[in-house]
Formats: sequence, C-alpha cells, structure tokens
Amino acid sequence: MSHKGLDYETLNENVKKVQYAVRGELYLRASELQKEGKKIIFTNVGNPHALGQKPLTFPRQVVALCQAPFLLDDPNVGLVFPADAIARAKHYLSLTTGGLGAYSDSRGLPGIRKEVAEFIERRDGYPSDPELIFLTDGASKGVMQILNTIIRGEKDGILVPVPQYPLYSAAISLFGGSLVPYYLEETANWGLDVNNLHSSVAEARSKGITVRAMVIINPGNPTGQCLSEANLKEILNFCNQENLVLLGDEVYQQNIYQDERPFISARKVLLDMGPPISKELQLVSFHTVSKGYWGECGQRGGYFEMTNIPPQTVDEIYKVASISLSPNVPGQIFLGVMVNPPKPGDISYLQFMRESKGILESLRRRAQIMTDGFNSCRNVVCNFTEGAMYSFPQIRLPPKAIEAAKKLGKVADVFYCLKLLEATGISTVPGSGFGQKEGVFHLRTTILPAEEDMPAIMESFKKFNDEFMEQYEDHRGYSRIREGETSRVSC
Repeated sequence: MSHKGLDYETLNENVKKVQYAVRGELYLRASELQKEGKKIIFTNVGNPHALGQKPLTFPRQVVALCQAPFLLDDPNVGLVFPADAIARAKHYLSLTTGGLGAYSDSRGLPGIRKEVAEFIERRDGYPSDPELIFLTDGASKGVMQILNTIIRGEKDGILVPVPQYPLYSAAISLFGGSLVPYYLEETANWGLDVNNLHSSVAEARSKGITVRAMVIINPGNPTGQCLSEANLKEILNFCNQENLVLLGDEVYQQNIYQDERPFISARKVLLDMGPPISKELQLVSFHTVSKGYWGECGQRGGYFEMTNIPPQTVDEIYKVASISLSPNVPGQIFLGVMVNPPKPGDISYLQFMRESKGILESLRRRAQIMTDGFNSCRNVVCNFTEGAMYSFPQIRLPPKAIEAAKKLGKVADVFYCLKLLEATGISTVPGSGFGQKEGVFHLRTTILPAEEDMPAIMESFKKFNDEFMEQYEDHRGYSRIREGETSRVSC
C-alpha cells in the first residue's frame, strides 16, 4: 500500500532532523512520573510562574481591564483598580480597532511599537524607528522568522554559540541550513574568544558553507555569562569584516546578578562605534515579556528591531508576517506595559518597584545558592550565574558511569540526568542538548525554584550526586574540561 502524505516515512526530512532537548526525553519521563504521582520539580525550562513566581500586579490589572472592557463602565471600578491601571487600559483599547479580540497590524499595534521604540531610545541613547520594530508571539517566533528569511539552503551557515539554546539548532535544521558552532570557554567563565570565531568560519568555508549570520545570546543561555562592551565591539567588528548579520538574543537583559558587567545592548555599542560600521552592519535584536522579572511566558509577547536592514528586505519580512495576520494582542499589551512601566508619581509605582525589585533580588540570591551548592558536590564544577535564569554545572563523570550509559545506548549526561530525575524528582536538561566539547558533560537547571525551597533542592541534589559518584567512581580519573581543549562537538 502506498504511503499517505502524513505517514512518517513521507514527512519533510527537515522536520525529522529537528531536536529540542528542553522538551525532550527527560521532560517526557518527568511527565510520566508526575502522572504516576511522583513530585516533580520542573527546572528544565525557564518558566518562572510554573515554579511559583507571582505575576506583577500592574500589568495584570491593565490586561484584565482590556480583556473585560465592560468593567470600565462599572461605577465601582475605581474601588478595585487603581486610576493609572484604568487610564492605561483605556489607552491601549483606544489603539485597537475592536478591542483585544480584533486582529492588529501584522507588525503589531502602531502605538505599542512606538512605546517599544521609546524604550529602546531610553535604554541606548539613540532614536529607534517604530517601522523597523515587529511585535511577535514571544521572541522565539521572531528568531524563527529571521532565520527563515536568511537561510536559503543547506550550504548557508549560521554561527551559533556552543553551548547554545536549542531553539537555534532546531530552527536551523527545520529551515534546511547548517549550524556553524563557535565555542565558549568554560575555563574563562564561558567567555568568547574571537579567534574561535575565525576558526569556525574558516572550517565552515572549507566545507563549502557560506556563513551568513552570527547569533549572540546575552546574557547567555544556558551559560549565564554577560558580554562586556569590549567583547561586543570585537563581535561587531568581526561581523563587519566577515559581512555577517548579527542576531542579538537579548531576552535576559533584566536578569543580571552581578555589578561588574551590566547589560549593554549590541545596538548601543554599534551606534557608539560610529560610521562607517554603525551605518553598515546589519543587526536584528530580540526581546520578550517571558523573562526578566516579568516571567510572562504563557502570554507570548515579544519583538525584534532591525538596524541597517534594506527597505526591500523589511517589506519581504512584513509580507511573511502577514501570513499569520496578527501577533496575539494581549501579548502586545503586556509588552507595552513592560517597555512603559509605572513611573515615579504614578499610583502603582511603589508597588511595581517593590514587586520587581523583590523578584530580582531573590533571583540574585538563588543564583548564589545554586552555584555554591553545585560547587560543594563531588566532581561538580560550576561557574557563577552572572545573568539569565540558569546554572550549567560540569559533571565530571567517572568512566564506569560513561560505560554504563553506553550499555544502555544513552549519552552519559542523559544517563546521569535520568538517574537524578528518578531519585529526586528534579527535572533538568542534559548538556548534550545544548552542545558541549567531546568527553565533557553538563546539565542545565533553572534558578527559578522558590528561594525557600532552594536549600532542600540542593541538599537532595548533593545526596544523589555523592551516592552516584560513590557507586561509579573507579579512581581512574573523570571526564573534565581541559585547558585549550579543541575537541569537536555535534549539536
């Protein structure tokens, strides 16, 4: 019998190639255990509200009023909602052509794109054009749209940091391109060496690959490092020399847990550098309401801004965005409030600052608790989480454990993470899902569990890890990162 159009054998091969470890084997096993009644701590994905973070009050008040505009006509509305939330809801409703149930422009509501442009100007000190800002259903949709625009075939390469967020490897596979890895140096706190970029491009070109764009994730996911201004200048100069588009994934820009390297956008550094580079280098920057102290992952609000992109290309991107008609409108409202939060003197300002500051201060403490906890464990080494929402400890697995994993047909860190899950209920992501150097193993966990639960979680991890090491240790040495390591990795 002939195969049908949606039989597995006839599917698009690019779809089959896609892998997304964040919702992969570990997550599926965790979901099974949860159905069986086991308590699972899902630290596999940066999903703050699922781990107990409370939503900020002001944006929820604004969106609630926008979703139920009849409340605005209630004479008692002022007894329940503050005046500034009422005013803001009326403002956003006035920007729509029929409330939140109506399509917006395919780029997003013009009034909210203007608010995003004003936010960018305040942040960077340079004007931003709302016509070059597209609102999207989370940053991921924007990343996929731009990658789809850039990738023409399998000989087009995208430079991606390794370890990397699997969105990039998955999307590049889906669109039929080639991922070109460049390696972050764990021994230098996951720093970026521009020499690695040159080597990666040269190797790709030797295989006939045309490298067309470079991705940076700042602050890093899964590695948590923050790029310095000097590092960003090196990257921008490199992209200019190599004629690459720079894709700036800056979704964690509010998540900074140290004072030495504050977030600075690639756009600001580019424009500070002045002509000719500031007028020539093509840059696309991404942001979202899912991260920061907002954590509104389920609302799916995001944007990308284009710098030095030709008008004809912008028109083509608009055309493709129009196929989906409209990004979701409630997500756009959340984005509007994120980029234009309550100001000093507003009724809701003090509460908003108290809530947002409390979340960030707690995340900073949790980052330290988790780093210290991992570093207290046998054969575990962890760099401090400078930013973002994740810890990425190296697990120095004994040879016996690596051999046991092979016998089961598992990658060694998948084996370790499955054992961790079964023993403790802690659901993580193995480092192999992000890419890592040969013979070196990691796991990624969020720093998002409630602060009061952190000591018990780390104690549970330590107990499991030390028992695991005792079981498999054979005193012949462990897998470890080596200074100057240049082994290859597949993503």
